[in-house]
Amino acid sequence: MLSALENGVKGGVWFSLVDKVYSGRALASAWEGVKSNRGAGGVDRQTVEQFSRGEAGRLRTLSEALRTGRYQPQPVRRVYIPKPDGRRRPMGIPTVRDRIVQTALRNVLEPIFEKEFVDGSYGFRPGRSAKDALRRVDHLLKSGYGYVVDADIQSYFDTIPHEPLMRQMATRVADGKVLALVRSFLTQGVMEGMTQWTPLAGSPQGAVISPLLSNIYLHPLDVKMEEQGFAMIRYADDLVVLCRDREQATRALQTITDWMSQAGLTLHPDKTRLVDVAAGDGFDFLGYRFERGERVPRDKSLQKFKDAIRQRTRRTNGQSLDAIMATINPIIRGWFAYFKHSGWWVFRNLDRWIRMRLRSILRKRRKRRGRGRGADHQRWPNAFFVSRGLFTMLRAYEHIRQSVTAH
Repeated sequence: MLSALENGVKGGVWFSLVDKVYSGRALASAWEGVKSNRGAGGVDRQTVEQFSRGEAGRLRTLSEALRTGRYQPQPVRRVYIPKPDGRRRPMGIPTVRDRIVQTALRNVLEPIFEKEFVDGSYGFRPGRSAKDALRRVDHLLKSGYGYVVDADIQSYFDTIPHEPLMRQMATRVADGKVLALVRSFLTQGVMEGMTQWTPLAGSPQGAVISPLLSNIYLHPLDVKMEEQGFAMIRYADDLVVLCRDREQATRALQTITDWMSQAGLTLHPDKTRLVDVAAGDGFDFLGYRFERGERVPRDKSLQKFKDAIRQRTRRTNGQSLDAIMATINPIIRGWFAYFKHSGWWVFRNLDRWIRMRLRSILRKRRKRRGRGRGADHQRWPNAFFVSRGLFTMLRAYEHIRQSVTAH
């Protein structure tokens, strides 16, 4: 298969793939990926740890079911993830067994379609990341692209039409058993509480195969925009188009709108707009806010970070200060690693806020009320927290700046 990917196959269409999905080696490799990601159990409540007991026999049984056509995915377990704005995002949790098959299927299909994906697509692709997409946006803005089409696809993952997606896949995959396997995952039941229903559209968020399918379906739009000379940067269903002037931006938006209509998708009427960067208008993309030449965390990103810290720094937290800091340090480091290109004041303000939370805990332990303030700054100065190992974002930012200057 690797040789064929390099040299191409006749007509660009693959006819025999299912054996590469159910092979022992493919399923074993997929199982290792599922095992490393861990995750909760599906409707059968079987955990990764439980599957690992007797994994060799379970994988052989799974391989045989796939080979003979007896395999059928079980319903996904529907859960809801809280969002910063108070709403809840639906998430489907497949069984461990189904996650293994989806991973093996993705590993076979991904190289076929990856060869054709365009440079402007960044989401869920090998060797590409959100940071790469952000760097591209930043570069284009600094190169004089003064207008942005900020487009939002309404409920994309829940509304992908199944039949057009299958036709798109069939342009490169002619193995009926593989296509049937993909379809079985698109139409597998959803279990919510005691109620089960079958989706008529969409690819369930949480499914291993969904990110690849979402990229496959939007690939024709990527190609169309590239052919017409538009600088579109897309990360899954989050996309922006950087333009030189308003006329170009208007044409880009119309092109996207027309394509979405033909593809059975809808742009969100309130979240899709033209942005005049030169006039000081801003836009959000992948957690950042781009505005007036600056790049800072958007409000929802800040709120999500603060909520995570609040949960672990309540005044009633009974852990030792060192234990609390050991809990929040990975969160702070991870957040800083992604948002380190923000202005220095962002980190100064957040560092102050985190220390205030910690001082408030220490105040309560001294039978004092209210937030950490006033004399608390002398009682527990900034250096006190640094000496105890608290990760300080402003110090990390200054260190990075000094390293860049030195080189």
